[in-house]
Amino acid sequence: MKNITQISTALGLSLTLVSGVYAANHREAPITALDHKADITDVYAFVSYDNPDKVTLIMNIDPLLEPSNGPTRFPFDPEIRYSIKIDNNHDAIEDISFDFQFKTNFRLPGVFVGLVGAGDGLVAPENSPWPVLPGTPLVPPAITALAGPGSEGLNLNQQYTVTLVKYRKGRAKHREKLSEDLKLFAVPSNAGPRTMPNYAELTDQGIYQLEDGIKVFAGTVDDPFYIDLGAVFDSFNLRTDAFATGIPGVLSDSQDANDQQNFAADDIAGFNVNSIAIEVPIALITQDKEKHDATDAEATIGIWATTSRPRVKVSSKKPGREAYTSKRMVQIQRMANPLINELLIGIGSKDKFSMSKPKNDKQFASFVLDPVLARVLNALYDTISPGVLPVPNPPRTDLLPLVQYLPPIAAAGTATGPVADLLRLNTGVSPTVKAQRSRLGLLTGDPAGFPNGRRVSDDVVDITTRVVLGVLAGDGFNGFPHNRVGDGVNKNDVPYRETFPYLGLAHSGVKSRHIDTGEPGCTGNCP
Repeated sequence: MKNITQISTALGLSLTLVSGVYAANHREAPITALDHKADITDVYAFVSYDNPDKVTLIMNIDPLLEPSNGPTRFPFDPEIRYSIKIDNNHDAIEDISFDFQFKTNFRLPGVFVGLVGAGDGLVAPENSPWPVLPGTPLVPPAITALAGPGSEGLNLNQQYTVTLVKYRKGRAKHREKLSEDLKLFAVPSNAGPRTMPNYAELTDQGIYQLEDGIKVFAGTVDDPFYIDLGAVFDSFNLRTDAFATGIPGVLSDSQDANDQQNFAADDIAGFNVNSIAIEVPIALITQDKEKHDATDAEATIGIWATTSRPRVKVSSKKPGREAYTSKRMVQIQRMANPLINELLIGIGSKDKFSMSKPKNDKQFASFVLDPVLARVLNALYDTISPGVLPVPNPPRTDLLPLVQYLPPIAAAGTATGPVADLLRLNTGVSPTVKAQRSRLGLLTGDPAGFPNGRRVSDDVVDITTRVVLGVLAGDGFNGFPHNRVGDGVNKNDVPYRETFPYLGLAHSGVKSRHIDTGEPGCTGNCP
Protein backbone atom coordinates (compact mmCIF):
# COMPACT_ATOMS: atom_id res chain seq x y z
CA MET A 1 0.00 0.00 0.00
CA LYS A 2 2.86 2.37 0.78
CA ASN A 3 4.39 1.92 -2.69
CA ILE A 4 1.02 2.43 -4.37
CA THR A 5 0.51 5.64 -2.40
CA GLN A 6 3.96 6.92 -3.32
CA ILE A 7 3.43 6.14 -7.00
CA SER A 8 -0.02 7.79 -6.99
CA THR A 9 1.36 10.89 -5.29
CA ALA A 10 4.23 11.17 -7.75
CA LEU A 11 1.92 10.64 -10.71
CA GLY A 12 -0.51 13.24 -9.37
CA LEU A 13 2.26 15.79 -9.01
CA SER A 14 3.57 15.00 -12.46
CA LEU A 15 0.22 15.35 -14.18
CA THR A 16 -0.52 18.51 -12.23
CA LEU A 17 2.68 20.13 -13.41
CA VAL A 18 2.30 18.93 -16.97
CA SER A 19 -1.16 20.46 -17.21
CA GLY A 20 -0.21 23.79 -15.63
CA VAL A 21 3.09 24.93 -17.11
CA TYR A 22 4.57 27.31 -19.60
CA ALA A 23 1.80 29.83 -20.02
CA ALA A 24 4.08 32.20 -18.16
CA ASN A 25 1.63 33.12 -15.40
CA HIS A 26 -1.49 32.97 -17.56
CA ARG A 27 -3.96 31.61 -14.97
CA GLU A 28 -1.46 29.20 -13.45
CA ALA A 29 -2.80 29.06 -9.87
CA PRO A 30 -6.29 28.32 -8.50
CA ILE A 31 -6.69 31.71 -6.81
CA THR A 32 -5.75 33.74 -9.88
CA ALA A 33 -7.72 31.51 -12.23
CA LEU A 34 -10.73 32.99 -10.41
CA ASP A 35 -9.33 36.52 -10.14
CA HIS A 36 -8.10 37.51 -13.60
CA LYS A 37 -7.57 41.17 -12.73
CA ALA A 38 -5.03 40.19 -10.06
CA ASP A 39 -3.29 37.63 -12.28
CA ILE A 40 0.25 38.72 -13.21
CA THR A 41 1.07 37.10 -16.53
CA ASP A 42 4.71 38.18 -16.91
CA VAL A 43 7.41 40.33 -15.33
CA TYR A 44 10.22 41.92 -17.35
CA ALA A 45 13.34 43.75 -16.18
CA PHE A 46 16.20 44.86 -18.43
CA VAL A 47 18.65 47.66 -19.02
CA SER A 48 16.93 50.06 -21.43
CA TYR A 49 18.05 49.46 -25.00
CA ASP A 50 18.51 53.12 -25.84
CA ASN A 51 19.80 54.28 -22.45
CA PRO A 52 22.17 51.99 -20.50
CA ASP A 53 21.92 54.29 -17.48
CA LYS A 54 18.29 53.23 -16.95
CA VAL A 55 16.31 50.06 -16.44
CA THR A 56 12.82 49.24 -17.65
CA LEU A 57 10.50 47.26 -15.38
CA ILE A 58 7.23 45.82 -16.70
CA MET A 59 4.39 43.84 -15.15
CA ASN A 60 1.60 42.46 -17.30
CA ILE A 61 -1.78 41.58 -15.82
CA ASP A 62 -5.07 39.99 -16.88
CA PRO A 63 -4.27 37.27 -19.44
CA LEU A 64 -5.70 36.32 -22.82
CA LEU A 65 -7.75 39.44 -23.48
CA GLU A 66 -9.89 39.07 -26.60
CA PRO A 67 -9.59 42.42 -28.43
CA SER A 68 -13.18 42.40 -29.70
CA ASN A 69 -14.76 41.68 -26.33
CA GLY A 70 -16.78 44.79 -25.38
CA PRO A 71 -18.61 46.73 -24.13
CA THR A 72 -16.38 47.72 -21.22
CA ARG A 73 -13.19 46.15 -22.60
CA PHE A 74 -10.53 45.50 -19.97
CA PRO A 75 -9.93 48.25 -17.43
CA PHE A 76 -7.50 47.92 -14.55
CA ASP A 77 -9.16 47.08 -11.23
CA PRO A 78 -9.28 50.22 -9.03
CA GLU A 79 -9.36 48.06 -5.90
CA ILE A 80 -6.00 46.44 -6.67
CA ARG A 81 -2.60 47.83 -5.77
CA TYR A 82 -0.14 46.84 -8.50
CA SER A 83 3.46 46.87 -7.24
CA ILE A 84 6.92 46.36 -8.74
CA LYS A 85 9.37 45.62 -5.94
CA ILE A 86 13.17 45.75 -5.81
CA ASP A 87 15.68 44.11 -3.47
CA ASN A 88 19.01 45.92 -3.76
CA ASN A 89 20.93 44.45 -0.78
CA HIS A 90 20.47 40.73 -1.53
CA ASP A 91 18.26 39.72 1.41
CA ALA A 92 15.09 39.00 -0.65
CA ILE A 93 13.21 41.79 1.17
CA GLU A 94 11.86 44.81 -0.69
CA ASP A 95 13.89 47.99 -0.40
CA ILE A 96 11.99 49.97 -3.04
CA SER A 97 8.53 49.60 -4.51
CA PHE A 98 6.69 51.39 -7.29
CA ASP A 99 2.96 51.20 -6.51
CA PHE A 100 0.28 51.86 -9.13
CA GLN A 101 -3.39 52.43 -8.35
CA PHE A 102 -6.22 53.30 -10.71
CA LYS A 103 -9.47 55.22 -10.60
CA THR A 104 -12.29 54.67 -13.08
CA ASN A 105 -14.53 57.47 -14.35
CA PHE A 106 -17.70 57.05 -16.43
CA ARG A 107 -18.03 60.23 -18.44
CA LEU A 108 -21.15 59.26 -20.42
CA PRO A 109 -23.10 57.10 -17.96
CA GLY A 110 -26.08 56.81 -20.28
CA VAL A 111 -24.02 55.35 -23.17
CA PHE A 112 -23.86 51.56 -23.38
CA VAL A 113 -20.16 51.18 -24.34
CA GLY A 114 -16.93 52.27 -22.72
CA LEU A 115 -15.36 53.55 -25.96
CA VAL A 116 -17.34 55.36 -28.63
CA GLY A 117 -16.65 57.83 -31.43
CA ALA A 118 -16.84 58.46 -35.16
CA GLY A 119 -15.37 61.12 -37.45
CA ASP A 120 -16.04 64.62 -36.18
CA GLY A 121 -19.06 63.40 -34.24
CA LEU A 122 -22.55 62.41 -35.34
CA VAL A 123 -25.87 64.18 -34.81
CA ALA A 124 -29.44 62.97 -35.06
CA PRO A 125 -30.58 62.99 -38.73
CA GLU A 126 -33.69 64.72 -40.11
CA ASN A 127 -35.79 61.57 -39.64
CA SER A 128 -34.84 61.22 -35.98
CA PRO A 129 -37.82 59.91 -33.96
CA TRP A 130 -39.28 62.24 -31.36
CA PRO A 131 -38.28 63.41 -28.76
CA VAL A 132 -34.66 63.56 -30.03
CA LEU A 133 -34.62 66.53 -32.36
CA PRO A 134 -32.61 66.57 -35.63
CA GLY A 135 -29.14 67.98 -35.05
CA THR A 136 -28.92 66.72 -31.48
CA PRO A 137 -25.38 65.41 -30.78
CA LEU A 138 -25.47 61.61 -30.48
CA VAL A 139 -21.96 60.25 -31.02
CA PRO A 140 -18.81 62.10 -29.92
CA PRO A 141 -15.88 62.57 -32.30
CA ALA A 142 -13.45 59.72 -32.84
CA ILE A 143 -11.05 59.27 -29.93
CA THR A 144 -7.75 60.99 -30.72
CA ALA A 145 -6.59 61.99 -27.23
CA LEU A 146 -6.46 60.58 -23.71
CA ALA A 147 -7.48 63.92 -22.20
CA GLY A 148 -8.96 67.20 -23.36
CA PRO A 149 -10.38 67.72 -26.88
CA GLY A 150 -10.58 64.45 -28.75
CA SER A 151 -11.15 62.38 -25.61
CA GLU A 152 -14.92 62.89 -25.37
CA GLY A 153 -15.58 59.30 -26.49
CA LEU A 154 -13.46 57.87 -23.69
CA ASN A 155 -16.55 57.02 -21.69
CA LEU A 156 -14.71 54.60 -19.42
CA ASN A 157 -11.68 56.66 -18.49
CA GLN A 158 -8.93 55.55 -16.10
CA GLN A 159 -6.46 57.73 -14.24
CA TYR A 160 -3.68 56.34 -12.09
CA THR A 161 -1.05 57.35 -9.57
CA VAL A 162 2.52 56.13 -9.08
CA THR A 163 4.00 56.06 -5.60
CA LEU A 164 7.64 55.42 -4.77
CA VAL A 165 7.89 53.55 -1.46
CA LYS A 166 11.21 53.13 0.35
CA TYR A 167 11.54 50.36 2.92
CA ARG A 168 13.82 49.56 5.82
CA LYS A 169 13.91 45.91 6.87
CA GLY A 170 10.65 45.30 5.08
CA ARG A 171 8.75 48.22 6.63
CA ALA A 172 7.67 51.23 4.60
CA LYS A 173 9.52 54.32 5.81
CA HIS A 174 8.93 56.86 3.05
CA ARG A 175 6.23 57.37 0.44
CA GLU A 176 6.48 59.81 -2.45
CA LYS A 177 3.77 60.28 -5.06
CA LEU A 178 5.69 60.65 -8.32
CA SER A 179 2.69 61.90 -10.27
CA GLU A 180 1.51 64.60 -7.88
CA ASP A 181 1.32 67.41 -10.44
CA LEU A 182 0.47 65.36 -13.52
CA LYS A 183 -2.68 63.51 -14.50
CA LEU A 184 -1.79 60.06 -15.83
CA PHE A 185 -4.24 58.24 -18.09
CA ALA A 186 -4.23 54.57 -19.02
CA VAL A 187 -4.32 53.75 -22.74
CA PRO A 188 -7.59 51.92 -23.46
CA SER A 189 -8.04 48.82 -25.58
CA ASN A 190 -8.07 49.28 -29.35
CA ALA A 191 -11.77 49.40 -30.26
CA GLY A 192 -11.07 49.74 -33.99
CA PRO A 193 -10.42 52.31 -36.73
CA ARG A 194 -13.78 54.10 -36.57
CA THR A 195 -13.53 54.74 -32.85
CA MET A 196 -9.73 55.22 -32.74
CA PRO A 197 -8.42 56.16 -36.20
CA ASN A 198 -4.78 56.53 -35.04
CA TYR A 199 -4.26 54.09 -32.23
CA ALA A 200 -0.44 54.27 -32.42
CA GLU A 201 -0.53 58.01 -31.73
CA LEU A 202 -3.01 57.49 -28.89
CA THR A 203 -0.67 54.90 -27.35
CA ASP A 204 2.28 57.30 -27.55
CA GLN A 205 0.25 59.83 -25.56
CA GLY A 206 0.19 57.28 -22.74
CA ILE A 207 3.96 57.56 -22.23
CA TYR A 208 4.56 60.10 -19.46
CA GLN A 209 7.83 61.76 -18.44
CA LEU A 210 8.01 62.29 -14.69
CA GLU A 211 10.67 63.99 -12.59
CA ASP A 212 14.12 62.49 -11.96
CA GLY A 213 14.26 60.88 -15.42
CA ILE A 214 11.37 58.48 -14.80
CA LYS A 215 8.93 57.38 -17.52
CA VAL A 216 5.68 55.49 -16.98
CA PHE A 217 3.09 53.78 -19.14
CA ALA A 218 -0.11 51.90 -18.38
CA GLY A 219 -2.59 50.46 -20.82
CA THR A 220 -3.62 47.61 -23.05
CA VAL A 221 -0.97 46.17 -25.38
CA ASP A 222 -0.28 43.10 -27.46
CA ASP A 223 0.67 40.23 -25.17
CA PRO A 224 4.42 39.90 -25.82
CA PHE A 225 4.52 36.28 -24.66
CA TYR A 226 4.61 33.53 -27.28
CA ILE A 227 4.13 29.75 -27.03
CA ASP A 228 2.56 26.69 -28.67
CA LEU A 229 0.19 26.46 -25.74
CA GLY A 230 -2.06 23.73 -27.11
CA ALA A 231 0.79 21.31 -27.72
CA VAL A 232 2.31 21.91 -24.28
CA PHE A 233 -1.03 21.37 -22.54
CA ASP A 234 -1.50 18.10 -24.44
CA SER A 235 1.09 16.49 -22.15
CA PHE A 236 3.99 18.01 -24.09
CA ASN A 237 2.78 16.71 -27.43
CA LEU A 238 5.12 19.09 -29.25
CA ARG A 239 4.54 19.16 -32.99
CA THR A 240 7.01 16.58 -34.27
CA ASP A 241 6.19 17.07 -37.94
CA ALA A 242 7.30 20.69 -37.75
CA PHE A 243 10.80 19.77 -36.68
CA ALA A 244 13.63 18.18 -38.61
CA THR A 245 15.49 16.02 -36.11
CA GLY A 246 13.12 13.08 -35.79
CA ILE A 247 12.79 13.61 -32.03
CA PRO A 248 9.58 15.28 -30.83
CA GLY A 249 10.06 18.84 -29.76
CA VAL A 250 13.73 18.93 -30.70
CA LEU A 251 14.70 21.66 -33.15
CA SER A 252 17.36 21.37 -35.81
CA ASP A 253 20.35 23.69 -35.65
CA SER A 254 18.92 25.92 -38.37
CA GLN A 255 15.47 26.09 -36.75
CA ASP A 256 16.97 26.89 -33.37
CA ALA A 257 19.08 29.69 -34.85
CA ASN A 258 16.07 31.23 -36.62
CA ASP A 259 14.64 34.04 -34.48
CA GLN A 260 12.45 35.32 -37.32
CA GLN A 261 10.22 32.34 -38.04
CA ASN A 262 7.78 30.11 -36.19
CA PHE A 263 7.55 26.38 -36.84
CA ALA A 264 4.40 25.87 -34.78
CA ALA A 265 1.32 27.88 -33.83
CA ASP A 266 1.64 30.77 -31.38
CA ASP A 267 -1.50 30.36 -29.30
CA ILE A 268 -1.07 33.75 -27.59
CA ALA A 269 -1.09 35.48 -30.98
CA GLY A 270 -3.95 37.94 -31.36
CA PHE A 271 -4.53 38.38 -27.63
CA ASN A 272 -3.94 41.53 -25.61
CA VAL A 273 -2.87 42.08 -22.02
CA ASN A 274 -2.88 45.00 -19.58
CA SER A 275 0.57 46.37 -18.93
CA ILE A 276 2.31 48.66 -16.44
CA ALA A 277 5.81 49.85 -17.34
CA ILE A 278 8.27 52.17 -15.64
CA GLU A 279 11.74 53.29 -16.69
CA VAL A 280 14.00 54.55 -13.91
CA PRO A 281 17.65 55.60 -13.59
CA ILE A 282 19.81 52.77 -12.26
CA ALA A 283 21.26 55.13 -9.68
CA LEU A 284 17.77 55.58 -8.20
CA ILE A 285 17.35 51.92 -7.26
CA THR A 286 20.78 50.55 -6.27
CA GLN A 287 21.69 50.34 -2.60
CA ASP A 288 24.29 53.14 -2.69
CA LYS A 289 22.52 55.20 -5.40
CA GLU A 290 25.35 54.59 -7.90
CA LYS A 291 25.63 52.79 -11.21
CA HIS A 292 28.12 49.91 -11.03
CA ASP A 293 30.15 47.76 -13.37
CA ALA A 294 28.93 44.22 -13.97
CA THR A 295 31.77 42.86 -11.83
CA ASP A 296 30.55 44.75 -8.74
CA ALA A 297 28.25 43.01 -6.27
CA GLU A 298 26.11 46.14 -5.97
CA ALA A 299 25.19 45.95 -9.67
CA THR A 300 22.76 43.05 -9.28
CA ILE A 301 19.24 43.63 -7.99
CA GLY A 302 16.21 41.40 -7.54
CA ILE A 303 12.79 42.27 -8.98
CA TRP A 304 9.30 40.89 -8.47
CA ALA A 305 5.75 42.12 -8.88
CA THR A 306 2.68 41.74 -6.68
CA THR A 307 -1.05 42.40 -6.79
CA SER A 308 -2.91 43.13 -3.57
CA ARG A 309 -6.56 43.65 -2.64
CA PRO A 310 -8.26 45.19 0.42
CA ARG A 311 -8.55 42.70 3.26
CA VAL A 312 -12.20 43.63 3.77
CA LYS A 313 -14.87 44.66 1.28
CA VAL A 314 -18.45 45.37 2.33
CA SER A 315 -21.01 46.00 -0.39
CA SER A 316 -23.81 48.47 0.21
CA LYS A 317 -27.42 47.35 0.14
CA LYS A 318 -28.32 50.56 -1.66
CA PRO A 319 -27.92 50.44 -5.47
CA GLY A 320 -25.27 52.78 -6.84
CA ARG A 321 -23.52 53.34 -3.53
CA GLU A 322 -19.83 52.38 -3.45
CA ALA A 323 -18.70 49.43 -1.39
CA TYR A 324 -16.55 49.95 1.69
CA THR A 325 -13.00 48.67 1.32
CA SER A 326 -10.42 48.59 4.10
CA LYS A 327 -7.04 50.28 3.70
CA ARG A 328 -5.17 47.16 4.78
CA MET A 329 -4.27 44.97 1.82
CA VAL A 330 -3.65 41.28 1.27
CA GLN A 331 -1.36 39.96 -1.46
CA ILE A 332 -3.14 37.93 -4.12
CA GLN A 333 -0.22 37.05 -6.35
CA ARG A 334 3.46 37.62 -6.91
CA MET A 335 5.70 36.80 -9.83
CA ALA A 336 9.38 37.09 -10.74
CA ASN A 337 10.97 34.32 -12.83
CA PRO A 338 8.75 33.03 -15.64
CA LEU A 339 8.96 29.44 -14.41
CA ILE A 340 8.85 29.00 -10.66
CA ASN A 341 5.14 28.91 -9.74
CA GLU A 342 3.84 27.63 -13.05
CA LEU A 343 6.67 25.20 -13.77
CA LEU A 344 7.95 23.88 -10.46
CA ILE A 345 5.48 24.50 -7.62
CA GLY A 346 2.90 21.75 -7.05
CA ILE A 347 -0.71 22.76 -7.51
CA GLY A 348 -1.46 22.20 -3.83
CA SER A 349 1.12 24.87 -2.94
CA LYS A 350 0.51 27.37 -5.73
CA ASP A 351 -1.84 29.66 -3.83
CA LYS A 352 0.40 29.57 -0.77
CA PHE A 353 3.34 30.50 -2.97
CA SER A 354 1.37 33.31 -4.62
CA MET A 355 0.49 34.89 -1.30
CA SER A 356 3.86 34.44 0.43
CA LYS A 357 6.99 36.61 0.38
CA PRO A 358 10.24 35.77 -1.41
CA LYS A 359 12.21 35.83 1.86
CA ASN A 360 10.20 32.77 2.98
CA ASP A 361 10.81 30.68 -0.13
CA LYS A 362 12.97 28.17 1.73
CA GLN A 363 9.72 26.26 2.32
CA PHE A 364 9.44 25.72 -1.46
CA ALA A 365 13.11 24.84 -2.05
CA SER A 366 12.44 21.14 -2.59
CA PHE A 367 10.37 21.96 -5.69
CA VAL A 368 13.43 23.64 -7.19
CA LEU A 369 16.12 21.18 -6.11
CA ASP A 370 14.24 18.15 -7.47
CA PRO A 371 11.77 19.43 -10.09
CA VAL A 372 9.11 16.90 -10.97
CA LEU A 373 8.93 18.32 -14.47
CA ALA A 374 12.45 17.14 -15.27
CA ARG A 375 11.41 13.62 -14.34
CA VAL A 376 8.25 13.90 -16.45
CA LEU A 377 10.21 14.99 -19.53
CA ASN A 378 12.76 12.26 -18.91
CA ALA A 379 9.97 9.65 -18.84
CA LEU A 380 8.11 11.04 -21.86
CA TYR A 381 11.19 11.03 -24.07
CA ASP A 382 12.23 7.60 -22.84
CA THR A 383 9.09 6.11 -24.39
CA ILE A 384 10.23 7.47 -27.76
CA SER A 385 13.93 6.65 -27.56
CA PRO A 386 15.18 5.01 -24.35
CA GLY A 387 17.90 7.00 -22.64
CA VAL A 388 17.75 9.91 -25.11
CA LEU A 389 17.07 12.60 -22.50
CA PRO A 390 18.72 11.91 -19.13
CA VAL A 391 18.40 14.57 -16.43
CA PRO A 392 20.73 15.47 -13.54
CA ASN A 393 20.46 13.80 -10.16
CA PRO A 394 19.06 15.86 -7.28
CA PRO A 395 19.78 18.07 -5.50
CA ARG A 396 19.74 20.30 -8.57
CA THR A 397 22.33 22.88 -7.55
CA ASP A 398 22.56 23.91 -11.22
CA LEU A 399 19.22 25.69 -10.72
CA LEU A 400 20.40 27.79 -7.78
CA PRO A 401 21.43 30.81 -9.96
CA LEU A 402 17.71 31.29 -10.60
CA VAL A 403 16.89 31.54 -6.90
CA GLN A 404 20.07 33.03 -5.40
CA TYR A 405 22.53 35.81 -6.24
CA LEU A 406 25.10 33.67 -8.06
CA PRO A 407 27.12 33.76 -11.31
CA PRO A 408 26.59 33.89 -14.23
CA ILE A 409 24.12 36.67 -13.36
CA ALA A 410 25.53 38.20 -10.18
CA ALA A 411 29.23 38.97 -9.90
CA ALA A 412 31.45 36.49 -8.09
CA GLY A 413 31.58 37.36 -4.42
CA THR A 414 28.04 38.74 -4.25
CA ALA A 415 26.18 37.73 -1.09
CA THR A 416 24.02 34.84 -2.28
CA GLY A 417 21.08 35.65 -0.01
CA PRO A 418 18.34 33.14 0.83
CA VAL A 419 16.65 30.90 -1.72
CA ALA A 420 14.03 33.22 -3.20
CA ASP A 421 12.12 33.67 -6.44
CA LEU A 422 13.43 37.00 -7.71
CA LEU A 423 14.14 38.04 -11.28
CA ARG A 424 17.80 38.94 -10.89
CA LEU A 425 19.23 41.66 -13.10
CA ASN A 426 22.87 42.71 -13.34
CA THR A 427 22.43 46.40 -14.15
CA GLY A 428 26.10 46.68 -15.15
CA VAL A 429 25.61 44.53 -18.26
CA SER A 430 25.07 46.74 -21.29
CA PRO A 431 22.05 46.10 -23.53
CA THR A 432 22.65 43.98 -26.61
CA VAL A 433 22.06 45.73 -29.93
CA LYS A 434 19.12 44.39 -31.89
CA ALA A 435 21.20 42.74 -34.64
CA GLN A 436 23.08 40.66 -32.06
CA ARG A 437 20.21 39.96 -29.68
CA SER A 438 19.31 36.30 -29.19
CA ARG A 439 15.93 34.96 -28.12
CA LEU A 440 17.84 32.38 -26.04
CA GLY A 441 19.65 34.98 -23.93
CA LEU A 442 22.45 33.73 -21.73
CA LEU A 443 22.20 30.19 -23.13
CA THR A 444 23.67 31.39 -26.42
CA GLY A 445 26.07 33.97 -25.03
CA ASP A 446 23.81 37.05 -25.08
CA PRO A 447 24.68 38.46 -21.64
CA ALA A 448 21.74 40.90 -21.46
CA GLY A 449 19.06 38.23 -21.85
CA PHE A 450 17.13 35.90 -19.56
CA PRO A 451 17.89 34.71 -16.93
CA ASN A 452 19.85 37.95 -16.52
CA GLY A 453 16.64 39.89 -16.12
CA ARG A 454 14.14 39.32 -18.90
CA ARG A 455 13.51 41.21 -22.12
CA VAL A 456 10.16 41.13 -23.90
CA SER A 457 11.68 39.15 -26.79
CA ASP A 458 13.39 36.44 -24.72
CA ASP A 459 12.08 32.94 -25.50
CA VAL A 460 11.55 31.86 -21.91
CA VAL A 461 9.68 28.70 -22.98
CA ASP A 462 12.71 27.22 -24.71
CA ILE A 463 15.17 28.64 -22.17
CA THR A 464 13.37 27.32 -19.10
CA THR A 465 12.73 23.91 -20.68
CA ARG A 466 16.42 23.49 -21.35
CA VAL A 467 17.43 24.79 -17.94
CA VAL A 468 15.10 22.30 -16.23
CA LEU A 469 16.61 19.55 -18.38
CA GLY A 470 20.04 20.47 -17.07
CA VAL A 471 21.89 22.57 -19.66
CA LEU A 472 23.43 24.58 -16.81
CA ALA A 473 24.66 21.39 -15.14
CA GLY A 474 27.54 20.89 -17.58
CA ASP A 475 28.86 17.75 -19.26
CA GLY A 476 26.26 15.26 -20.38
CA PHE A 477 23.39 17.74 -20.25
CA ASN A 478 24.47 20.84 -22.19
CA GLY A 479 24.66 19.18 -25.62
CA PHE A 480 22.18 17.65 -28.06
CA PRO A 481 19.26 17.03 -27.60
CA HIS A 482 19.01 18.94 -24.28
CA ASN A 483 20.11 22.19 -25.95
CA ARG A 484 17.58 21.89 -28.78
CA VAL A 485 14.31 21.08 -27.00
CA GLY A 486 11.72 23.76 -27.83
CA ASP A 487 8.14 24.38 -28.86
CA GLY A 488 9.01 25.78 -32.31
CA VAL A 489 7.56 29.22 -31.59
CA ASN A 490 10.55 31.55 -31.89
CA LYS A 491 9.00 35.00 -32.20
CA ASN A 492 6.03 37.13 -31.28
CA ASP A 493 3.19 37.92 -33.67
CA VAL A 494 3.61 41.70 -33.32
CA PRO A 495 6.90 43.63 -33.62
CA TYR A 496 8.30 44.97 -30.37
CA ARG A 497 9.37 48.56 -29.99
CA GLU A 498 13.01 49.49 -29.50
CA THR A 499 12.15 52.33 -27.12
CA PHE A 500 10.07 52.61 -23.95
CA PRO A 501 7.71 50.91 -23.24
CA TYR A 502 9.06 48.33 -25.75
CA LEU A 503 5.69 46.61 -26.16
CA GLY A 504 3.69 46.10 -29.36
CA LEU A 505 0.43 47.90 -30.05
CA ALA A 506 -2.79 46.31 -28.86
CA HIS A 507 -4.69 44.30 -31.46
CA SER A 508 -7.72 45.97 -33.02
CA GLY A 509 -11.09 44.67 -31.91
CA VAL A 510 -12.30 44.85 -35.51
CA LYS A 511 -9.33 43.08 -37.10
CA SER A 512 -8.51 40.59 -34.36
CA ARG A 513 -7.84 36.94 -35.13
CA HIS A 514 -5.98 34.05 -33.57
CA ILE A 515 -3.77 31.28 -34.87
CA ASP A 516 -5.30 27.94 -35.85
CA THR A 517 -3.57 24.57 -35.74
CA GLY A 518 -1.30 24.16 -38.74
CA GLU A 519 -0.73 27.88 -39.29
CA PRO A 520 2.83 29.16 -38.91
CA GLY A 521 1.99 31.27 -35.88
CA CYS A 522 2.40 34.80 -37.22
CA THR A 523 -0.06 37.65 -37.70
CA GLY A 524 0.29 41.34 -38.35
CA ASN A 525 3.56 42.29 -39.99
CA CYS A 526 5.61 39.17 -39.27
CA PRO A 527 6.55 36.93 -42.23
